Amino acid sequence: MEKILNYINGEWLSPKNGKFQPNKNPATGLSYSEVPDSDADDAELAISAATAAFPSWSKTSVRERSELMRKLAELIKENADSLSRDESTDNGKPHKLASEVDIPRSELNFRFFADLAVSLHGEAYRSDANTMSFTEHAPLGPVVCISPWNLPLYLLTWKIAPALAAGCTVVAKPSEITPMTAYRLSQLAAQAGFPKGVLNFVHGRGSLLGEKLSTDPRIKAISFTGSTQTGRTIATLAAPLFKKLALEMGGKNPVVIFKDAEYDKMLSTVVRSSFSNQGQICLCGSRIFVERPLYEKFKKDFIARVGALNVGDPFNMQSDLGAVVSEDHMGKILSYIKKARDEGGVILTGGEQLKVGGGYFVQPTVIENLDCNSCVNQDEIFGPVVTITPFDSEEQVTAMANSTRYGLAASVWTTNLNRAQRIARQIDSGIVWVNTWMNRDLRTPFGGVKESGYGREGGIEALKFFSEVKTICIETSPEQDKL
Repeated sequence: MEKILNYINGEWLSPKNGKFQPNKNPATGLSYSEVPDSDADDAELAISAATAAFPSWSKTSVRERSELMRKLAELIKENADSLSRDESTDNGKPHKLASEVDIPRSELNFRFFADLAVSLHGEAYRSDANTMSFTEHAPLGPVVCISPWNLPLYLLTWKIAPALAAGCTVVAKPSEITPMTAYRLSQLAAQAGFPKGVLNFVHGRGSLLGEKLSTDPRIKAISFTGSTQTGRTIATLAAPLFKKLALEMGGKNPVVIFKDAEYDKMLSTVVRSSFSNQGQICLCGSRIFVERPLYEKFKKDFIARVGALNVGDPFNMQSDLGAVVSEDHMGKILSYIKKARDEGGVILTGGEQLKVGGGYFVQPTVIENLDCNSCVNQDEIFGPVVTITPFDSEEQVTAMANSTRYGLAASVWTTNLNRAQRIARQIDSGIVWVNTWMNRDLRTPFGGVKESGYGREGGIEALKFFSEVKTICIETSPEQDKL
């Protein structure tokens, strides 16, 4: 059984306490590797390594940093097949999803920020004939990047890449539930030639590592993606120390469908946006609102499409959905389906665990007849569960869409451009898709509002987050020119 190791200061190390935890394959329920159960002592080693490496790395030219990142991107491309297999085994997602989305995007993240790094520049202002003010962006320092289990390599590289491009050194804390591709990334980073201490990986539970990573004064910023509860804990620990924070947290995303939507495109996209990765994407639409004249037709067709989805072995190319990530998470999902029944919800399709080889499989589930304030419509379930609800007016659906404490993403389906813009502006959300989903230019900022996020990632905003802006003002004396 393979042992995953921490990668600290250019070395692969067992945790100092010698403890490991089993790492399970969600599709079988069986342990197939071991992950370090690291604690604050291991975090200390990683922080010290990143701190020692920062002075040299921060002075490395943008060109040199970008070349190393492109080497790493090329290695991800060369190893795409094995990485996608590892991602599917570790997470339970369909292999075809990992190979078509997760791994190519991980490669692209490094290429994108390697190119974008040259765009980070200061500005100059002439106040008068003798005074010039200009700004420059300096690397912030050692930073912590904490990534979730749903898109393990995809979201980890989304954080690491801009930090390295900006000249920061990194302590990465992947999810202990899905650590394998982060471990593989550490091996590829060493192969690419990153200097010791520039990129460090500490594996383990947040309960043992979180406080040290959040409060150590040498860490200048924390980029986190995960649950709102964990984000709140990080903010409570780190904010009093005036660390920079980027927190991308939970979502309960509305999908608003008007009767004039381009029907076939809408239907196929909404099925995908509801159940991709078993609904375990923070951007999935879990509350579907349909204008009443279209409701019955949509319900019939949607149920038929969802009922036809294949759930099973992630390595079967016919599988549309794989396993959810863990037994505990499966229990959470099933408990919310029970709550839906208790609240008077009607299960239109799905609603049960699937017995497939000892793994953690849940049928894609569609529920109607729930009030928008029910717990199933308010809490982030993060699984293959959606509700559908009819609406009669723009005012009504906007109120329902905005009724949760979250505000990460939303989708609007209409061919009326004026309505599309009007609704998009009224929905409280960091991103609104109109007649599309998961279609985003990487140069645009990304993040949520309300309890879905704090700060922005993506594009130049990410490079600015990992930088410190300094203003330099110079006044020259005309008299000096006469000397």
